[in-house]
Amino acid sequence: MRKKYLAGLVLGGATLLVSFRSASDNERYFEIAKNLDIFATLFKEVNTYYVDEITPAKMVKTGIDAMLKSLDPYTNYIPEDDIEDFRTMTTGQYGGIGAVVVKRGAKTVVQAAYEGYPAQKAGLLPGDEILTINGVNVSTKNNSDISKLLKGQANSVAKLSVTRYGQDVPVEINITRDKIQVENVPYYGMLTPEIGYFQLAGFTIDAGKEARLAVMKLKEQGAKKIVFDIRDNPGGLLNEAVNVSNLFVNKGLDIVSTKGKVTDWNKTYKALDAPLDTQMPVVVLTSNRSASASEIVSGVLQDYDRAVLVGKRTFGKGLVQATRPLSYNSQLKVTTAKYYIPSGRCIQEIDYAHRAEDGTLGKVPDSLRTAFKTTSGRVVYDGGGVAPDVEVKERAIADITRVLLQKNYLFDYATRYRAAHATLPPAREFHLSDAEYQKFIEFLGGKDLSYSTDMEKSLAQLSSRAKEEKHYDDVKAEIEAIRRKVSTNKSNDLTRFKPEIRELLEQEIVSRYYFQKGQIEASFDDDPDILMALNVLNDQARYAALLKPGTPEAKSRPELKKTGEK
Repeated sequence: MRKKYLAGLVLGGATLLVSFRSASDNERYFEIAKNLDIFATLFKEVNTYYVDEITPAKMVKTGIDAMLKSLDPYTNYIPEDDIEDFRTMTTGQYGGIGAVVVKRGAKTVVQAAYEGYPAQKAGLLPGDEILTINGVNVSTKNNSDISKLLKGQANSVAKLSVTRYGQDVPVEINITRDKIQVENVPYYGMLTPEIGYFQLAGFTIDAGKEARLAVMKLKEQGAKKIVFDIRDNPGGLLNEAVNVSNLFVNKGLDIVSTKGKVTDWNKTYKALDAPLDTQMPVVVLTSNRSASASEIVSGVLQDYDRAVLVGKRTFGKGLVQATRPLSYNSQLKVTTAKYYIPSGRCIQEIDYAHRAEDGTLGKVPDSLRTAFKTTSGRVVYDGGGVAPDVEVKERAIADITRVLLQKNYLFDYATRYRAAHATLPPAREFHLSDAEYQKFIEFLGGKDLSYSTDMEKSLAQLSSRAKEEKHYDDVKAEIEAIRRKVSTNKSNDLTRFKPEIRELLEQEIVSRYYFQKGQIEASFDDDPDILMALNVLNDQARYAALLKPGTPEAKSRPELKKTGEK
């Protein structure tokens, strides 16, 4: 009798739980239905009575975008009109001409024409100004409009009318569109007879295959060590991050795990293939714009002590997105999980789930970051990206250099240089002479080079404060003397910062002859990250010590200094 009584309690308890859960779900579904009904009736009333005409699709999209913005930056609504652009981002493929075109006020200027693609083959040059595309005047078109005009089915023709520096009459250029595949590996080559280098720019389809081929080619050319450049890579497909990691770590090892609300979707991804090389010394270059899949790869190679990371702390995006189909051919890209690399850490930096009352977001503070360990026992931390083993400080560019870049003076001079010089020495051999640099300075004569230095801004604030406090007359002479000194120094900035400016100008000029690959090669001799990578790889003892716990080199990691780890 007692057993039956107890059984009745258990079953009764189960019934109560089921009823409670059902009531909770019903309440939630009622809230959803209620608020959707409010939204629909509100929209109907606004559409009927608002003083001006509204565009229903635009207004609803504004509402959807604002709603999703309250979650995180990666949960997005993709309407049918934008599906093609989204597909390009994930596959790296589109039908077009293979060129980068930008607006400069009313002008539409070709920024780059990729080597081997239709635009370059047809003779389109960087610096060309596009007047019309298939008869459509583009002076009032925005970047999005121009992109749509240039894209199209493979084998269709884009007829461009362009003006070119040094030619008085517009040039007509017919470009037969083709299927454009954006390369994940835009460059690979040798830095020294024994050190190879390859750059991974994205994680679209076949990124793993492209990276594998690049490393194989470098080994054929004699590479015994590798510099793997993943700087500024924004990420992409998760499975391609697994494939790239697998090049350097053994088959069967965990690469990344995903954990989210839908437990059935949680998964651990393992290295499925035989690695290409597990012994060759590797340096991975990272930047604060290396994100998502880039952080998986760099974090995996760090967790398994397979590579030394050089550069800056990565972006800190440890979130996974999936696409879900919606009605009328639209889609939702929604954050479904966080990912965790082999040591167990998640590198997500921003806490989107807990906002302050004013809506602001907080980062994971150093005091709350959790310590994990690599395979060899080195201490690494979660929350806040992947920290490098050897940090290279950001090199701030001078104010004058920033002006030259922003106003496109380096770009425009390179266009003139290309028109005046039919050939150029190989990218790694070309150097602008002092006489040629002086010609560049003459080119700048009469152009707007105005800018305010930090010192000038501080002086302006000091003057304003002194006037407020009625002390300006007392310090006026001193402030004016400093201002004159600063102004004199500014006039010499083109000479003082000549090495920095000349290096960027050389890279811009080289790109006109040897395209993207040449521009990359021209940067090798002045790239602080690459120079540090060479330093590490050429010092075998240092490289080994950086990967072992307890050594002075390992203890010098910036992450350990910041968290107070001994």
